[in-house]
Amino acid sequence: MTDPLRWAGYAASFARARERTGTDESVVWERAKIGDHETVVIRFEFGFLGGSVGTRTGALIEQALDEARSHRLPVVSLLSTGGTRMQEGVPALRQLQRIARGLVLLRQERLPHITVARHPTTGGVWASLGADADVVLAVPGAQVGFAGRRVRPERYADDPAYTAENQYAAGYVDELVAEEAIADRLEVWLSLLTGASQNRPADLPRALGALDPAPDGWQAVLRARSADRPRAGAYLDDYFDTRVTLRGGADDGVLCGLGSRGGRPIAFAAQTGTATTPGGFRSATRLLRLADRLGLPVLTLVDTPGADAGPAAETAGAGNAIAELFGTIAAAEVPITTLVIGEGGSGGALALCSADRIWLTPDACFSVIAPELAAGILKRDPEEIPALADALKPRPEDLLALGVIDGIAGPEPVTFLR
Repeated sequence: MTDPLRWAGYAASFARARERTGTDESVVWERAKIGDHETVVIRFEFGFLGGSVGTRTGALIEQALDEARSHRLPVVSLLSTGGTRMQEGVPALRQLQRIARGLVLLRQERLPHITVARHPTTGGVWASLGADADVVLAVPGAQVGFAGRRVRPERYADDPAYTAENQYAAGYVDELVAEEAIADRLEVWLSLLTGASQNRPADLPRALGALDPAPDGWQAVLRARSADRPRAGAYLDDYFDTRVTLRGGADDGVLCGLGSRGGRPIAFAAQTGTATTPGGFRSATRLLRLADRLGLPVLTLVDTPGADAGPAAETAGAGNAIAELFGTIAAAEVPITTLVIGEGGSGGALALCSADRIWLTPDACFSVIAPELAAGILKRDPEEIPALADALKPRPEDLLALGVIDGIAGPEPVTFLR
């Protein structure tokens, strides 16, 4: 042990913790197999001084991350901690920087990190090794948050904000997993995160809706807006054998995750037909960056009347979020396949589009602006909206003739060779 502050009684507490748990510190790590996947597993022992981080803990975690980098292995962190060990003061606190640096180096090697927040997971460990992971799982009922029970105001001691369920609802936890199911779920996630094989684009999904062309632009818009048209969920179910979701905020208008198609992992970001919020664009950016780092091809499904134009969205940085996604797609080294399955509304739709592989379903449309908004800008009467819609040339056939899309999807999927 180290005792930089010479804290009264600390040596005795440390000895009791060691005897009680059979471990030399609050963290142990090992190479272990989860299903067929060789991994480095970092495990916190809460019975050892509350799973707290001491001056030796950072070194142990750094060793684990070095092992993962040296042997190109994914990392799984099983957390259960109260935060930094106060008896070792600021020297212990600064271990969080050491952990953060180790995670940066892991990402630079394009290796995935999954964390599991068990009860409790609080303090600096949640804010470093936990919340910064590529995928965050949590056990239902666990206390999860930066402020631990004994340091937050007493009136908030039992506030549901500090729970795994709330972190999930807010989009900071990707999946709630019962203790007995952790190993199985880790195997599923590892299969999708580590299965990149070749830099071939994702297959183009088959069209699920109407296959006949719309007679004019206004009919194309109305058909794309129809409640009966297949939406993202139907396309994802038809396309993937299995899939998992990376969480975002509620009602953000984008579904993001990883799926397996014919044993091949593919990342996806799919708009759900509603106006996309800044949080939705940021979720897509997170997904694209993860896929690009791990070498996974990406499928995007476009279906939105446009970006959320309300004051709350503007305050949340709508333009900034869209710009970040544009830049992420432009910089991506992995292939991105885009299928517009509904209404493609202006920049809010284009932000999710591939730079070089865009297709439309026959019952979709894409326009620089909604015809109703065009009428407002041009000061036209409402009865002129259908004619304006046709003038905007939003039909797949119009866009193909203009040379701005690659094709129109049919009843069979398309496999791209490169």
